[in-house]
Amino acid sequence: MVARSLALFTIAAIAEIGGAWLVWQGLRGDRGWVWVVLGGLALAGYGLVATLQPGTEFGRVFAAYGGIFIVGSIAWGTVFEGFRPDRYDLLGAAVCLAGMAIIMYAPRT
Repeated sequence: MVARSLALFTIAAIAEIGGAWLVWQGLRGDRGWVWVVLGGLALAGYGLVATLQPGTEFGRVFAAYGGIFIVGSIAWGTVFEGFRPDRYDLLGAAVCLAGMAIIMYAPRT
């Protein structure tokens, strides 16, 4: 269950961050409306993938996804924008991942 959930979080992050990046590039990078539309489709895909999470509590799933989004955003910037995270970026991302794991996967009684 955890492996499937992490895979879904990863796919959702790629769709959301990639979609937002496409919109950004379309509007701010002057690449045109095709990029904006493709970004919108990717963002819709993100919404769909997020609903496939095994967790049933919307707030918990989306709160946990926040940690994935933060790490994914740093990774996306590194790969596609040449961003160089410093130790505080990495430390903050690690803290967020730890929080995500607690929120999503801690045993509940």
